[in-house]
Amino acid sequence: MDHNGLFRNIVAKKSFLCVGLDPEIEKIPEFLHRYDDPVFEFNRRIIDATAGYAVAFKPNLAFYETLGYRGLISLESTISYIRENYPGIFIIADAKRGDIGNTSRMYAKAFFEKMQCDAVTVAPYMGEDSVVPFLSYQGKWVVLLALTSNKGADDFQYHYGDGMRLFEKVIRTSRNWGTIDNLMYVAGATRAEMLAGIREIVPDHFLLVPGVGAQGGSLREVARHGMNDRCGLLVNSSRGIIFADNSDKFDNVAGRKAMELQQEMAEYLAEAGLI
Repeated sequence: MDHNGLFRNIVAKKSFLCVGLDPEIEKIPEFLHRYDDPVFEFNRRIIDATAGYAVAFKPNLAFYETLGYRGLISLESTISYIRENYPGIFIIADAKRGDIGNTSRMYAKAFFEKMQCDAVTVAPYMGEDSVVPFLSYQGKWVVLLALTSNKGADDFQYHYGDGMRLFEKVIRTSRNWGTIDNLMYVAGATRAEMLAGIREIVPDHFLLVPGVGAQGGSLREVARHGMNDRCGLLVNSSRGIIFADNSDKFDNVAGRKAMELQQEMAEYLAEAGLI
């Protein structure tokens, strides 16, 4: 799926919502534990409830790897379920990989060939040769970490050098490694005012924006500072949707939470003249 394909899906659904599939085994409803694969059953119900409002799903690898091989089976089952039942939805493996070239090639093969994901989050610290192997796959995307939403972002990302902050250096240096059809950036919602400056550097690239909802980011501020003439945003919500309720109706509640975000997104898309 290219840049235009993402935009078409956004227009069709009047949404730029990405739902994070981060199933903490201790938090999923108790009744699901009677299933052979409670994590997959939890995800399946969340997917069915939210797929009508979301253009992307983002499983975070940590929540599966912590369960060992069974977690990886749950992850593969989840991705296969999305592919079979909602083939137009964009799948981002939130893996935050990035290593020397040969290792990155193996990571790329795992996520793009074996798991059939559309995108993978990649850390830029080791430079271009650690990222290029992911960009060699036609129709696949790198989501490069630039400005994150956690408190520790202050430790490095805002430090100045060569007249710019580190996150700006990352974006300026990397923006020509790929194109607007295979490279997007993570830019946290809790720093929404920074999105305007990021847009000056990469006006046309998509931004994956975490931090809306449980982390306190403002969707309106993200849209105001980050939206471009093709929307250019995928806004992720995880806990605020998937753990909004812990009863046997948890999926219905998740669907309502996703719908509320979609309806708000539709307003901002309409205000921008995109729908």
